[in-house]
Amino acid sequence: MKKTVLSATIISALAATSFTALADGPNFYGRADLAFTNSDNGIATQNQKDGTVIENNFSWLGVKGTEKINDGLEVIYQMEFGVSNFDNSNNTFAARNTFLGLKTAAGTALVGRNDTVFKASEGGFDLFGNTNSDIDLLAAGQSRSADGISYYSPKIADLITLNATYLVEDNYVKYDGTERVDAGNMYALSATIGDKALKAQNYYVSAAYNDSIDDVKAYRGVAQVKLGNVIVGGFYQNSEHVDSKYTNLEGDTYFVNAAYVMGDLKLKAMYGNDNSGLGKYVSRYVGNADGAGMETVSNVDLQQFSVGADYRISKSTLFYGHYTKYDGDLMLGGSKQDLGDDIFTVGMRFDF
Repeated sequence: MKKTVLSATIISALAATSFTALADGPNFYGRADLAFTNSDNGIATQNQKDGTVIENNFSWLGVKGTEKINDGLEVIYQMEFGVSNFDNSNNTFAARNTFLGLKTAAGTALVGRNDTVFKASEGGFDLFGNTNSDIDLLAAGQSRSADGISYYSPKIADLITLNATYLVEDNYVKYDGTERVDAGNMYALSATIGDKALKAQNYYVSAAYNDSIDDVKAYRGVAQVKLGNVIVGGFYQNSEHVDSKYTNLEGDTYFVNAAYVMGDLKLKAMYGNDNSGLGKYVSRYVGNADGAGMETVSNVDLQQFSVGADYRISKSTLFYGHYTKYDGDLMLGGSKQDLGDDIFTVGMRFDF
């Protein structure tokens, strides 16, 4: 009897210890995000199909955690995979942020695949992110890059953070026949002030520079402020292609947006304009055109106007809907092309 009680006590203690270890260990998380969308030409939809379609808006699964080595050192890890088997693409998983790193009093360094600090500098500005109205349809440099090193400083004066991304160039070597073609330096820098969630501070400001990552040189500035129930923001970027073959691809991109929060309901609107031709919308349009390449693009004039609403019914579940109008044109191989499209979307997102 005493042995039984002792055994039960030991097992209970081990179980409690294991539970504590698990609680401090890897955290499993994910997102399921599906939407019904109607589009006239399908350039902006995730599967680039027109008509009425179901869109998988970057659903994902992941595991992440930290391990404290001592008072001044922690190991950080994350493995995240896009889940694409909602649709008929036959690509079950896609690469997302996956890295291993260290956190010290001097900052955090991560090695692997990660959003560049240029991309991350947008903060929470993109009110329609991960949908057919994401800012990356117009703005270049929204890169999630592999074989890189990311650094994030601690907050300096409890206000400003300095960040950097460097891609290891030998991982990007190409061969033209048997001739080695070096990739050259590829890096991004950013500085951020405030809180992108607009909680610790009611403002967020960033400046960033991207050099040659995804063959783009660009600089941008982002600002967002929360005034009571109203959130307003602005975004400006200048971009150019680094390949001399595409010197025609250079110009400015800007957005302004606003949101009004009433409890669980958020009303939102955004306007954007691009004349660089380096966003996904133009490249997709040209890729679907016959007999023309990006080197023949000129006189890009593309506008985006989006209005929508989010309604959160629980901490994990969000319903959303929006209307987006793309308007404008470009010259392609000497011929003027219409870039217009009208998009209606209703969707549901579940986080766990």
